[in-house]
Order: sequence, then structure tokens, then C-alpha cells
Amino acid sequence: MELALPILFAVFLWWFSTGVIVYVDGLPKSTFGWTMIWSTTILVCALIGFAASTQMPTVEGAYLAFVCGLLCWAWQEVSFLTGHITGPRRSAQPDGAHGLQRLWLAIQTILYHEIAIVLMGIGLVWLAWGAPNTVGLWTYAILWIMRLSAKINVYLGVTNHAAEFLPDEVAYLQSYFGKHPMNLFFPLSVTVSTVFVVWLFTAATAAGATPFETVGTALLASLLALAVLEHWFLIIPLPATQLWAWGLVSHTSSRAKTASSTPTEINETKRSRSQRSAAPVPPPYPAG
Repeated sequence: MELALPILFAVFLWWFSTGVIVYVDGLPKSTFGWTMIWSTTILVCALIGFAASTQMPTVEGAYLAFVCGLLCWAWQEVSFLTGHITGPRRSAQPDGAHGLQRLWLAIQTILYHEIAIVLMGIGLVWLAWGAPNTVGLWTYAILWIMRLSAKINVYLGVTNHAAEFLPDEVAYLQSYFGKHPMNLFFPLSVTVSTVFVVWLFTAATAAGATPFETVGTALLASLLALAVLEHWFLIIPLPATQLWAWGLVSHTSSRAKTASSTPTEINETKRSRSQRSAAPVPPPYPAG
């Protein structure tokens, strides 16, 4: 029972936060400004809570740190998917790009986003430095490392790209996704991550672990296990997106409105997209 509550809490928060992000990123572009205002307000509150939690080596402190670390990461996801912080390149991969050229072009599409992640990570390290509770810091670190691993796998090639999670604002990213059933990096990334999952759960159940250590480590182990599960979703043909069908409603509604637009409106939309893209974009990935 000691492990059941933190595991269920981590699973629910992973599922719910992903669905919320998917929903708000699928709303009309006109709402993105308000989305960033609200998400930034939440980020400020999360940073305050994060700083307070570092001095709370208690069960309550572990939960607070975990939530705040996840909210900090959620801001990164929202700012990226709404197109506010992406990279200097905002267009599709040109035909014929391969090798180092393709890699450099892909990096340019996410460069500012990655810099923002690093800068926030440095800030969180500073807040947690020498503190007794680092659950929030490790929450952010796990999300960062596993998302980076997922990005590499998607770039190298996987079966399922979960492109339906991408709002139209960053739809050009699909052109950089590798088209392969499997890549050599996938088994390595999943194996190493799984080893750490086992190690964390072993530490959570170790004799002599305090309630704080048990709960904090169980939360981190659960989050990492969910990230590994997301990796498997990339290659196993399962309808994983149905887990967030309620979040995808906004994407469906938005695209239905586009489909029902007048020919003039459709032409204007196509013209606007063509100006943003160097190549045609063919018709991301959950948080956490």
C-alpha cells in the first residue's frame, strides 16, 4: 500500500497533464497567447512551490516537489507546441536533405526550445542545490532525458509518430520524422531506462527507507516507467492515442472547422502555410 498511492498518483498526473496539454494545443491559434499567459502564471506558482518543497523532506514534500517539477516541464511543452519557443527554422525539411545536413536542419527546428529547457534546468539545480528534497529536480530531469530520447528515436525512425498530437502551428516537424519500423538507438534507450526503473523501485522498497524516500523514489520510478511505456508506443501498433481521446477533441474540432471553410478561406490558409514552409507538409508526442 505504501507504493500503491504514489504509483497511482504518478499515473493519473501523467495521463491528465498530457491530456490537458493536448487539448489546449489543439485550440484555435487565437487562444495561444492566453494559453501562454496562464501557463506562465502556473509556472511561477510551480517555481515557488518547487523552492519551498526542497526544504521539505516529508511525504507531503515529495508529492509537492513532483507536481511542481512536472508543471515546470509542462510549460516547456506548451511553449513549444504553441510555436512560441521552437527554433530559428520553422519550415519543413527540403527534398533531398540527408546525413549531417538533415541533422542540422532538424536541430534548428528545436534549438530555442532545447536552450529554454537547459536554462530552466540550471535554475532548478540552483534552487535545489544542497537541499534535502530533490524529487522535483529529478522529476524534471527524467522528463527531459526521456523526451530527448524519444526525439532521437522519432528522428531516426519509428513506426508510430503520434503526429495527431501536433497542432498545425508546428506540423512542419513531421517532415523530420524518420520512416523506419525500428532504429538501433531504440533497444539501447529502452534497456538502459528499464534498468533504472528496476533500480529505483528496488530503492523505494529497500529496508530502512524512510516514508519520504519511499514515496519520492516510487514517484520517480513510476514516471520513468511511464516514459519507457511511451517509448514502446512508438513501435508497437496500438491505439495509444485513445488514452487521450478527450484531449484530441480540440484538434478534431479545429480541423473540422478548417474542412468546412469556404474555398477562399482554405486558399488563404494554404497560402499562409506555404509562406511559412519551404516544402509541403504531409497530412509529438504526449507530455511526460
